[in-house]
Amino acid sequence: MIFSLCLRYSAAQDPSAKPDYFQEFQNKKGAHERFDYFFSIPNRYLEDSAYDWQAAVNVYHNNSQKIKDSMSITKYELMQSQLYYDIGDFSKSVAIANQLHKKIENLDLPSKNILLDLIDNNYAKLGLYDRQFEIRNEKKNLGLTDKVIFYDIYSNLGLHRKAMDDYIKDKLKTIREDDYFGQAEYQSNVGNYLLLDMSIPTALTYYKKAKGFIDVYLNDISKEKTEQEISSGNLLKASIEGNIGKCHALLKEYDIAIPYLENSINLINEYNKGKFSSEKVESTLELADCYLQKEDYVKAKEYLLNGLDPVKIENILRSNRLLAAYYDRIGDYKNSVDYLKRNVRIRDSLNRNESSMKKQQLAAVAGQEIEYSKKMMEQQKKDLEQSRSDLQAKEERINIVFISLIFTLLGFAGLVFAYLKSIKNQRLIADQKRIIEASLVEKDSLLKEIHHRVKNNLQMVSSLLSLQTKNTRSKAAIEALEEGKSRVKAMALIHQKLYQNDDLSVIEMQGYIESLINSVQSVYKKGGHNINITIDAEGVELDIDRAIPFGLILNELVSNSFKYAFPEDDENGKIYIHLRKNGGQGYFEYTDNGIGLPEDTDDRANSSMGIRLMNRLVNQLQSSLNIDKTSEGVRFWFNFK
Repeated sequence: MIFSLCLRYSAAQDPSAKPDYFQEFQNKKGAHERFDYFFSIPNRYLEDSAYDWQAAVNVYHNNSQKIKDSMSITKYELMQSQLYYDIGDFSKSVAIANQLHKKIENLDLPSKNILLDLIDNNYAKLGLYDRQFEIRNEKKNLGLTDKVIFYDIYSNLGLHRKAMDDYIKDKLKTIREDDYFGQAEYQSNVGNYLLLDMSIPTALTYYKKAKGFIDVYLNDISKEKTEQEISSGNLLKASIEGNIGKCHALLKEYDIAIPYLENSINLINEYNKGKFSSEKVESTLELADCYLQKEDYVKAKEYLLNGLDPVKIENILRSNRLLAAYYDRIGDYKNSVDYLKRNVRIRDSLNRNESSMKKQQLAAVAGQEIEYSKKMMEQQKKDLEQSRSDLQAKEERINIVFISLIFTLLGFAGLVFAYLKSIKNQRLIADQKRIIEASLVEKDSLLKEIHHRVKNNLQMVSSLLSLQTKNTRSKAAIEALEEGKSRVKAMALIHQKLYQNDDLSVIEMQGYIESLINSVQSVYKKGGHNINITIDAEGVELDIDRAIPFGLILNELVSNSFKYAFPEDDENGKIYIHLRKNGGQGYFEYTDNGIGLPEDTDDRANSSMGIRLMNRLVNQLQSSLNIDKTSEGVRFWFNFK
């Protein structure tokens, strides 16, 4: 249960004065009032630190122990656990919470919710992901949540794509269009999974959408917001802007990244004051890295030595690595080596335990999810059996009524006969329906098998082309074989996506285009390409007759951009792919900012295999290929049905 309290002040009070939460807390009478007030304040450390609150709570706790007031002792221990969590001492926090958990049956429902949330959050921070399931299952059994979720646990164990797919299936259809906070949170979480999976450009797209939603939410004056809602909104904005900054930093756009990271830190300082924040640590380390890359060592030192106390192992390793780099660049090699040695010691310790521990946790979580699914299926089976029993009993009662009617209402014999015949027809229709549904299931299985085999055969063709390439000395022949292999891979990917889909009639194009780009990029990365690729095809689905020519067209365009568009410097190279379909009409656009097409493009079109192939493929889509030569690069586009 989440407590909410909108603090109001009289008009005569000075509007610039800050509320003294700590004094208000001490003025409350008894443990119950203090408990409710403590968990209702969104930014309780605005003026007084968590250590001040901790000292006061410890005094109240000791006094309760002296008079042996067990309920007050429990309330204050819950507050102590929360305080240790807020200052980042997760081991101490979970130790207190686990002791309280042994007597959880004595707590009221809101206190149980707070306690189980604390244990769940502490286990996440400490990396004890397999234990989180037990706590979440307990919350479900208590009626505090509708279901047990796994996606954040799988992400923490490194399965970011699975986590993202489960999260999208769970959340996408539950968010209202006018719920701007929910929309921002959803887009941000999808971006988080993509960022962890290193799909940086796509993650950045989701973060920018999230920023738009949260700005609308915070600037919407038509709905009055509580202090808790304002604080939550600004903390979400801090997380989003911090992640936008990280994306730009990973793309080496340091001047763009720095303002986002600084604003994220400022928002956390304002709305999460006094609490430990891993996001603040990560944004600060990212800022220090940006300034190191820009060779601004004064700023880098300021952020590296500003009293950061990282808790996560990856943040500790990164802090040591950045400090080593800083001291190396200023010529202090002794300190540089010292920090590198620290990382070596940490990694040696991790290498002994981390791999086996993660495997064990992953196996445990997977086993728990399977067990949970089995229980759900067993419950559904029991419900189905009960429904069948009820239906059977109902049918028996109906038969008795029919027999009574036959004996008492002989005049309606014809009507009864027609009714029984109708029942028989309905049963025949139900049997036929079951036969048809079974046939459809078998058909889907066969179609998936066919697509799987076609994909395997196309991969074999690709392998044969690779073997032929190794035995060919002609450069032109090798290039032709490589182009052929790339086209075969594009078609194979279509069939792979089809047999992986539940719906065999269409292909989701955003994921297909990302996979195709990765395939082409893996070939040309050897040349050192570093091109920023933006894909805008979310929600577009095409059938196989359109997807195959579309995939071949895109394969040609991307390959040409990698080969010819950026011959000297691709540092600022950009490719934009846009695909939209509205009803029966579709539109495709492809642009890059490379050197563009040569002046004799029209003459080459008749002899170029690639352009002739694209024109034929576009004709299959009942359209014609348009080529625009822009001031920077080239633009290909066409409409299709």
